[in-house]
Amino acid sequence: MLCIHVSNVEKRYGSLIALNGISFDINCNEKWALLGPNGAGKSTLLKILAGLIRPDKGEVKIMDKDPSSVEIKKILGYLPEDADPFPGLSVIDNLKFVASLRNVDENKIYDLLDILDLRRYINYKASTLSRGNKQKLAIAMAILHEPNIILLDEPLNYLDIPTQETVIELLKKMNTLLVSTHILSVADKLATKVLIISNGIIRWMGDFVELKKMANGNESIEHIIARLIKGYY
Repeated sequence: MLCIHVSNVEKRYGSLIALNGISFDINCNEKWALLGPNGAGKSTLLKILAGLIRPDKGEVKIMDKDPSSVEIKKILGYLPEDADPFPGLSVIDNLKFVASLRNVDENKIYDLLDILDLRRYINYKASTLSRGNKQKLAIAMAILHEPNIILLDEPLNYLDIPTQETVIELLKKMNTLLVSTHILSVADKLATKVLIISNGIIRWMGDFVELKKMANGNESIEHIIARLIKGYY
């Protein structure tokens, strides 16, 4: 069953072409890494899939529905890059607010607080947290309702290595995942499939295993991806 359908999508910001007629499908229960250089269009794509902005052209469906529909908001989670929880609310109030919107049992809040080592900051305002703890709070807010589909933009930014491993284990439990990251080891741990874009164009998509087989001699995975980004196959 298709969870994500994208057909001939274009998005411009003035004269800048962020997405240039891209098309792809993601089946439910698949885990994909979204790779590409800065300015490739990755964040724009995730925002379109999350229903936050609309494409100028093309069609986007999540579970055969409009991404901005109430039905999809209930089953989708989204973590933007450099997420900033409500600064005037405490850690617990940020999570209780999301729980009330999502109709989630508040006991799940405390489970996540313990897993992410945030319980000690429970009454701190989000504005006073370190960047790493803000990121942990934002992740908790994105996955609190156990979404069927999760969209993640650089989820491990600002996190120390032990916390990265904790978050990776949490995200592995998600059903359908699309994660944008610059850390290839993270992409390899979280995803089995890869979508590479640059200049708003899909350069390659397929299984991680097949990507690794494209090596010339002892070529590293990083070099393979860099080559594909430049359009050299």
